[in-house]
Amino acid sequence: MILDALIDAIVDTARLLPFLFVTYLLMEYLEHFSEEKTEKWLKGAGRLGPAIGAAAGVLPQCGFSAAAASLFSGGIISVGTLLAVFLSTSDEMLPIFISEQVAPGRLGKILLLKAAVGAITGFFIDFLVNKLHPRINSKKRIRDLCEREHCGCEDDEDEEAEAESAAGGHSHENHGHGFLHIAKPALSHTLQISLFIFIITTAITLLVEGIGEEAIGSFLSGEPVLGVFMAALIGLIPNCAASVALTELFLKGMLSAAQMIAGLLVGAGVGLLVLFRTNDHPNENLVILLMLYASGVVWGLIFEGLGIVL
Repeated sequence: MILDALIDAIVDTARLLPFLFVTYLLMEYLEHFSEEKTEKWLKGAGRLGPAIGAAAGVLPQCGFSAAAASLFSGGIISVGTLLAVFLSTSDEMLPIFISEQVAPGRLGKILLLKAAVGAITGFFIDFLVNKLHPRINSKKRIRDLCEREHCGCEDDEDEEAEAESAAGGHSHENHGHGFLHIAKPALSHTLQISLFIFIITTAITLLVEGIGEEAIGSFLSGEPVLGVFMAALIGLIPNCAASVALTELFLKGMLSAAQMIAGLLVGAGVGLLVLFRTNDHPNENLVILLMLYASGVVWGLIFEGLGIVL
């Protein structure tokens, strides 16, 4: 049984490799092309922050949740905007869906649903925070973050200006290295996620073979509420493996749409880790963590109650 599971996992993972690499290549290109513009939009969003944050979170930018956490810690965006990004971002769901050749209409529906949930939740959170605890959105300053992290912002700006000036006469060399600059991280990410997929696929196969797919399916369908809470808990794991596991379980018919959505809404990638690292207010970080988890659970229960199928 173990040997069969390993063989099946190897075959499934190998089949996804080319799709994953092309997807991550495109994602790296988009991230390098649009990252600065996206952050500028977010910085100047004002009260529309949650809507812009939710829309930006849908874009295939792996590190945007981390960037949003840093922007919040520096007092540039509100807590509602931060949660909108966290809820909207898809982490590894998008490349896995693409590599599994999920219908574009179905994929678009899921992405739009996550963005809508992120925006609505973000506006609601900002409304509550501004009424009950406005200091969360006003007491931070970017200079405090720079001084605490010893990031040397002014030095970096000077170095960037010098680099841009020096690169004026060597633009052809930069273009020559452009593809490699994108291809290397894309290949690295592909291999890392492929390893996660292999491990998780093997584990799922062994689970199904050992317990039985019907038994697992009946448990999840018989405990839809518990399934939502469990999926959201898995989504909190600050690692790509969480979103990989949730997406694979959904594609194999072992998670309902509501359970998957609950987990993927909560799954903010490394954004939570960056938040706890850069925001020097532990209690505030815990509150944001609880709000994120509660948002995923509440929306998951709403979708479960409405019987939404994706």
